[in-house]
Amino acid sequence: MRYLIAVILAVAAVVGAGFAWVHTPLTMATATADLSIEPGTGVREVARLVAASGVEVQPDLLYWWFRLSGKSRLIRAGSYELGADTTPLSLLQKLVRGDEALRAVTLVEGWTFRQARQAISKADGLKSEGANLSDEALMAALGRPGQHPEGRFFPDTYTYSKGSSDLAVWTRALHAMDKHLDAAWSLRNPAISLQSPDQALVLASIIEKETGKTADQPLISAVFHNRLLIGMRLQTDPTVIYGLGPQFDGNLRRIDLQTDTPYNTYTRAGLPPSPISLPGKSALMAAVRPQASKALYFVARGDGSSQFSATLDEHNRAVDKYQRGR
Repeated sequence: MRYLIAVILAVAAVVGAGFAWVHTPLTMATATADLSIEPGTGVREVARLVAASGVEVQPDLLYWWFRLSGKSRLIRAGSYELGADTTPLSLLQKLVRGDEALRAVTLVEGWTFRQARQAISKADGLKSEGANLSDEALMAALGRPGQHPEGRFFPDTYTYSKGSSDLAVWTRALHAMDKHLDAAWSLRNPAISLQSPDQALVLASIIEKETGKTADQPLISAVFHNRLLIGMRLQTDPTVIYGLGPQFDGNLRRIDLQTDTPYNTYTRAGLPPSPISLPGKSALMAAVRPQASKALYFVARGDGSSQFSATLDEHNRAVDKYQRGR
């Protein structure tokens, strides 16, 4: 009887110690530890990787905890961040849930491709596989050799696991723009003169740069559609600025408007040869569904909105009022 009691007490002590251990935060060499588990990694190797990441734990002890839990086969590959409050129990739960350490990068509506590249190259935790590629090489790596990159990536916030390739983020943004552009084109007003989704993308990118006020976008689209219909030049400053490139210092001069480039819509009729920015969903829809209007001109009111005019005289009066304060 004494022997049986001793065994029971010993087992109870082991169980109690084990219960306390799985609920006790593990000692960390640093404030946080990064753990990366590749697909196909065995349970014993997972335990070793945890210890190697900076968690002060015996790999064999962790291995047997995983095995005895009955959930060792449910552990998922991924990139994980372990905090100072991580216990053996919460560690296992994290690995079974696949609760990866996610980061995020945001591409902003109206940004240029160059600005998007800067943001992705600086994004925390992304593996830089495309950062040193030229624009042409990057598009080839994404399966679009020869395609101009401007405007081809949808502005949105993209989450990713730490250690993911930047090419994966680019691919998601590329496919997202394909999806939104196709959806907009399928809903286009059949009366518009645009001949292809690519032309719609170019126009949407101009609309995006012309205003940050979503409510004005369909009217701005109407102005450009009306001008295209009668062969009038678009005369939009953002295209000129885009054509000037990185040397633009923020001051658009008269000589800039008079200097011919492929993107100068003051000197050339029709749409420019490529998009000039990353247009969002509302700009894409505005490009293919312009508001019914006879307006041919618009001018900024100074409050983020625009004043629209059907005649040059009306426009000149609006310019005097809102730009010259007369």
